Amino acid sequence: MRIVQLANAYSPTSGGLRTVVDALGRGYVAAGHERVLVIPGKRHSREQSASGLVITFPGVPVSGGYRVIPRFAPVRELLEDLAPDTVEVSDKATLAAAGPWAREHGVGSVLISHERLDAVTAARFPHAWRLGNRVLRPALHRRSRELGDGFDAVVAASAFAGREFDGTSAALHAIALGVDLDTFRPQGEIDSTFGSGSDSAERPWRLVYSGRLSVEKNPGAAVGTVKALIAASIPVHLDVYGTGSRRDHLRRAAAGLPVTFHGHLSDRAALATRLAAADVVLAPGPAETFGLSVLEALACGTPVVTADTGGAGELLAPGAGRSAPAHGTAFAAAVTEIMSWPEADRRTAARKRAEEYPWSRTITSMLTVHEQIRALKTQVNAR
Repeated sequence: MRIVQLANAYSPTSGGLRTVVDALGRGYVAAGHERVLVIPGKRHSREQSASGLVITFPGVPVSGGYRVIPRFAPVRELLEDLAPDTVEVSDKATLAAAGPWAREHGVGSVLISHERLDAVTAARFPHAWRLGNRVLRPALHRRSRELGDGFDAVVAASAFAGREFDGTSAALHAIALGVDLDTFRPQGEIDSTFGSGSDSAERPWRLVYSGRLSVEKNPGAAVGTVKALIAASIPVHLDVYGTGSRRDHLRRAAAGLPVTFHGHLSDRAALATRLAAADVVLAPGPAETFGLSVLEALACGTPVVTADTGGAGELLAPGAGRSAPAHGTAFAAAVTEIMSWPEADRRTAARKRAEEYPWSRTITSMLTVHEQIRALKTQVNAR
């Protein structure tokens, strides 16, 4: 098959979306398929890589350092030249027009939902959402349903993500994402030990936040967790890995607290080492459709506190973490509970849970969707 992946908001510092698109692309190529990736950039380019052809269209800068291809017309022309068997879209904006284009040309189409429109809107604009959610909620649901109607299939990584598309005519597939279990692994795995080897009772508790510093990710709750633990006379230190529009605000909020901002860490192996050395990872984003950063932490043998809304909590298992209301006081209580569990038990439970999510399973499931759609289109086109 020739599979064309289309993605906006794909950049060197984009976390989950880029990780998913790249992992799937590598898997498609390894399975013997042809993969073409179309993304926004500063200028037009074509580059052949080990994972297939990468085509960049000039993109318009938007918030968070991302870029978006502003018009579908040049992408349409490209698709007509490429003649794909299926298109896979990781976007709900301009590139979503690829769904109707594919239907018109007898090509299969898959939409991967990386965010839930109503949840992201509520997280980014909480005051407006409280005032107008009775109108906004059904309007956004209708938008999502109609968006799904333009595709043959919609892929959602969690039950929470899938509910956005209730009522759509597209085939809805629940396919969990995966994690690189070789890169993200516990420290000292060779000698079957976990953590840094130092007793957490004799040192500050080590917390980590890894993700975009943006409103919808709610990183302020991580700083609030530190404040609450310090107020309870518990020594703690928070390491923050990531960048975004809330960075300066967070630095001010964390002034005088044991918080270190490291910026974006592009080296995945280095990030894995930092996650594995932590006692608990904080994931306070209330609108996560899956939570790749949660899964990466679990794979490192580190338990996680997630928000009790969104889909990230679906990744947890007994002994591997807790979900809590996404504010400092509740997160501090969850951290305190986790730290009362035997360290070996909580780290073993976290790693065991992550091992249920290898990328190989995700790739196999996605290829099944693509092959089913291609077979259906072949039948229809032959009539």
